[in-house]
Amino acid sequence: MKNVDLQSFADADVLAQRVATLWLDEIAVAERAGKPHCVALSGGRITQKFFASAVEQARARELSFGKVHFFWADERCLPPTDPESNFKMANERLFAPLKISESQIHRLRGEEVPEIAAKQASAELVKIAGLGPDGLPILDLIFLGMGEDGHVASLFPGKSAGTDPKEIFSTCQNSPKPPPKRITLSYAAIASARKVWVLASGGGKEAALRESLSEGGKTPLGRVIKSRSGIGIFTDIAVTPL
Repeated sequence: MKNVDLQSFADADVLAQRVATLWLDEIAVAERAGKPHCVALSGGRITQKFFASAVEQARARELSFGKVHFFWADERCLPPTDPESNFKMANERLFAPLKISESQIHRLRGEEVPEIAAKQASAELVKIAGLGPDGLPILDLIFLGMGEDGHVASLFPGKSAGTDPKEIFSTCQNSPKPPPKRITLSYAAIASARKVWVLASGGGKEAALRESLSEGGKTPLGRVIKSRSGIGIFTDIAVTPL
């Protein structure tokens, strides 16, 4: 597809290292320009490798994260101390090692009533990132993973979560993967970001990635691809677009 930058890698380690390098380059450019860098993180196994590489490279480069604001693409409705919390993983593997200030971390409050947490997160994102011409905040970069069914964030096939074009964060009440309640960025909010990078890694995902890259792909990732002028997909899955 013309609006996709598909980059293939031999394995997950090389993928994570490359994406970390590119992300730190983005942060360095923003730092030199004196601008904030607003990023939304995701969970997943590949993210653990990505965080580890980012920490290692950031220390080697002595890179400042003082202007980086951290948000999330989605979160499970769980306490921040739960092992399945996306925040917990980021806090332990990225924020603590890099000594990120709490004032720069804007987590989705999974322990709250989902509708209230979504509104709080939307307001906080607007406060930090401002609004674009379409009335939605513009994140500088959103990281997404991809599931075996082609879902991204907590946007699942056949589910209505995230489809309201005026929503920033949406609630997912009946996720096909546990836990059933989640909070997620909407399709519209993802479409409004300056950049979206998908880390598609792991077995059992070849068919979903192939469909997502096809002209008629109906997966959530396929929908995201069609909603934007460009998207980066970094993968260790051997796949050729249809």
